[in-house]
Amino acid sequence: MKKFSFLLFTFLTLTMFSQQKNEFWDNVRFGGSFSMNFGSQTNIGISPSAIYDFDNGFSLGTGLNYVYSKIDNFKTNVYGVSLISLYQIPKVDIQLSGEFEQSFAKQTDSFGSLNTSFPALYLGAAYNTGNFAVGFRYDILYDNSNIYASAFSPIVRFYF
Repeated sequence: MKKFSFLLFTFLTLTMFSQQKNEFWDNVRFGGSFSMNFGSQTNIGISPSAIYDFDNGFSLGTGLNYVYSKIDNFKTNVYGVSLISLYQIPKVDIQLSGEFEQSFAKQTDSFGSLNTSFPALYLGAAYNTGNFAVGFRYDILYDNSNIYASAFSPIVRFYF
């Protein structure tokens, strides 16, 4: 009888755990963004991410980013990680975002290379329709030592 009780308890525990696990993954969305620019300056960027959707319009997640940039002999590789928070305003197609990103850059030219790191705290707003959002964000920690040309950057996100 003890073996049967133990097996029944184990079976019920595993069943409940697997149901909870499935409910968690049902609220996780994967996506990110991708960018390319060719011409006098080459830029290639990829930013995969995953977010968890809560019931109240909030989403929280994490992401990775990589940007390659080349102008003549000057090359830059940027790697980073980010913490993403999103809020979908009810009954409106506007999504507010806050994103903390820590980036590490290696800049190389004919004279050698330079390694830098810099944080960014982006606040943004985007038009959101289903799995797609487009808008702008602003880095409130931006200063002139940053490798980016401006504190403003576009938002183009896809989540599935």
